[in-house]
Amino acid sequence: MSGKKVSVWTSITFWRRSAAWVTGTATVLLMWLTFDTMGQIAMGSDADLENGVAKRIPAATVINYHIDYKMDEKRGHEVPVIGEKQLFFGKEWSAEEAAELLRHGKLTQQAKNCMNCHTLLGNGAYYAPDLTKAWLDPKWNDGTMTGITGKDTVEEAMAEFLMHPSQFPTHERMMPDLGITKDEAIALVAFLKHMSAIDTNGFPRNFSQSAKRLEGGTHAH
Repeated sequence: MSGKKVSVWTSITFWRRSAAWVTGTATVLLMWLTFDTMGQIAMGSDADLENGVAKRIPAATVINYHIDYKMDEKRGHEVPVIGEKQLFFGKEWSAEEAAELLRHGKLTQQAKNCMNCHTLLGNGAYYAPDLTKAWLDPKWNDGTMTGITGKDTVEEAMAEFLMHPSQFPTHERMMPDLGITKDEAIALVAFLKHMSAIDTNGFPRNFSQSAKRLEGGTHAH
């Protein structure tokens, strides 16, 4: 019998055991990441909002609250901050009403193919501004767009703009008239307000600073 040593790197048994170990470890890791992600992306409840419990994806009834966007020094980027209750189109929406409104808004943005020009959460075209934090655009909140549209609230101004974009030119790339009805406009505004309340880990990066640099137009239409 030969006393010649055989390198472990040429051993079929070694590679079979290594492959099994790597596959098993990767499977366990993926399972852990899946369960961890499911917890992170689960939508919060109305009770969470009532009790001030922050969720990455708040309940649909977040449309009944004031939403701000502030720098979190610990995390190094801006995060949504849910404030006091605030009427939305003149009323407080129940959980069922808010959920239905968001569903209608999501279907409308899909039917109108908004992502043919815009992006949402980074997905879509890059011809027009990202809509992820459109609700928080300073131009909607500093009186500029309410003044131009002649409306008293941000939601009313956004709805008016969506229904009649050609009447309110705010950017050199004007939004086309998509024939959006009043009900569709209200639902779209609700969808965008809820979207702005989602904790997107600072995406789009430096939103507030970018919005301030756009003079004569909005970052979010």
